[in-house]
Amino acid sequence: MRTILKQLGKYKRDSILTLCYAGLEAVMEVILPFTTALIIDKGLQAGDMGAVFRYGLLMIVMALCSLTCGILAGKYAASASAGFACNLRQNMYERIQDFSFSNIDKFSTAGLVTRMTTDITNVQNAFQMSIRIAIRAPLMLVFSMVMCFWINRTLSLIFLVALCFLAVMLFFLLGGASKVFRQVFDKYDDLNEDVQENVSAIRVVKAYVREDFENKKFTKATQNLYRLFVKAESLLALNAPSMMLVIYGCITAVSWFGAKFIVAGDMTTGQITSLFSYIMGVMMSLMMLSMIFVMVSMSSASVKRISEVLNEVPELRNPEEPVMELADGSIDFDHVDFSYQKGSGEEVLKDIDLHIKSGETIGIVGGTGSGKTSLVNLISRLYDATEGEVRVGGRNVKDYDLEALRNQVAVVLQKNVVFSGTILENLRWGKEDATEEECVEACRAACADEFIEKMPKKYETYLERGGANVSGGQKQRLCIARALLKQPKVLILDDSTSAVDTATDARIRKAFREKIPGTTKLIIAQRVSSVEDADRILILDDGHILGFDTHENLLKNNAIYREIYESQIKGGGDFDQAG
Repeated sequence: MRTILKQLGKYKRDSILTLCYAGLEAVMEVILPFTTALIIDKGLQAGDMGAVFRYGLLMIVMALCSLTCGILAGKYAASASAGFACNLRQNMYERIQDFSFSNIDKFSTAGLVTRMTTDITNVQNAFQMSIRIAIRAPLMLVFSMVMCFWINRTLSLIFLVALCFLAVMLFFLLGGASKVFRQVFDKYDDLNEDVQENVSAIRVVKAYVREDFENKKFTKATQNLYRLFVKAESLLALNAPSMMLVIYGCITAVSWFGAKFIVAGDMTTGQITSLFSYIMGVMMSLMMLSMIFVMVSMSSASVKRISEVLNEVPELRNPEEPVMELADGSIDFDHVDFSYQKGSGEEVLKDIDLHIKSGETIGIVGGTGSGKTSLVNLISRLYDATEGEVRVGGRNVKDYDLEALRNQVAVVLQKNVVFSGTILENLRWGKEDATEEECVEACRAACADEFIEKMPKKYETYLERGGANVSGGQKQRLCIARALLKQPKVLILDDSTSAVDTATDARIRKAFREKIPGTTKLIIAQRVSSVEDADRILILDDGHILGFDTHENLLKNNAIYREIYESQIKGGGDFDQAG
């Protein structure tokens, strides 16, 4: 809770004002029954109409004050809770932006979405109800009990018995419900994950006619959520009957014993009338408090899940005096080991000793799971090496400012992502202030201009979410152009030309040689034709280096490379290249 409440920020003032106005509203409501008793005893029964008018006017004034305070409390509560939720979402989003890949790996995408939507909404509703009732209900409860004891101590003992009964009921009901709600929000993650997976892969689902299977899977997830909600709500449903049992029990007991006290002359009619009002005040306060407990039990799981994100410490940090500029594009791996989970013993890269000169073009090949992507991720410090040292430009990557390093080490990731917006807006992710001429030049180098020029609006063409209106090869070329706009010292292509034909791939590599000769280029590829003209080719297998030499030397001396090469050539070559 301490972590969550720190996010109030400037809305602390609205929260405090809500508490003040709610407190004043409660005080006015407590005084009203006492004034009613004065009207009955000193006005109506005494036949003093002046007293009736005086106390009646006082009641109207207090009622108006209570109404005004209630309206203001509601206004400031809405402002405080909405602002609180806004701050939570903003701070969570900013924290996620600071996460390294290893931090993000701890949370599923669906889990983060649920935390920023459903969980924050639960906390917002609970906070709004709490600040409105947290002062009002206890004040009404205490003052009403004080007034009851002041009127008649014997009858007030009834309330103490009722309070004990309700406390026991709430303890068991809310304790059981809170455990179930924790399971509910875990199931929400599963449900959101199913929705996200299905919607993003809807074309594949339809292509394989798997709609029925996906419907059954989604139905199963919703049924699990339904059963847990029914279980939790069934427990909470007992709250209202318990409250009504106590309320009507108290009214019956007070009516029975109160009538005897009036007959005996120990109480007046006004006192018994006000006592009934205070009974309702006490019971309503208890009901409001039980509602708070219900909301808190529902939101406690959400609070924990939100605080997990806010308390997550980014594993990658800038040094105290970061280096802001790379001297050149040289890359060195000094006996590097890497594991995604430190201490797990499952190393993805093992004793990598590798030295690349600035301006070299390096091809990287290897089977699935050989560690190709993991290797290049260490260069831009998307992850940190477990053992050994990675140097770029002669300095340890940990010495650099993260933004400065990543601006100079451009990565076109294995999964190509474009964002909703125009082509120009997407290209300027590489360089915010890039002119249209610079964008056109980068697209020429990436061979993206040939399809952009055919579009009706050319560079102002709007790309749908996820690049749904362009092909996979076109997305790859846009992502390459975006990286080129950075004018990086190191350019990494992680299997980023797999969806383009061999001729276009060759033109892209030719443009690299001519346009950015001083940039160090690392090209991960499955096709030998994509890397055979590289200065040197690195062969990885199960996290080990099995070869690092030119294409010709590897053909002569490396059996694995020769096998890959011959299998592709004998198999007929690439789809648009003669065997």
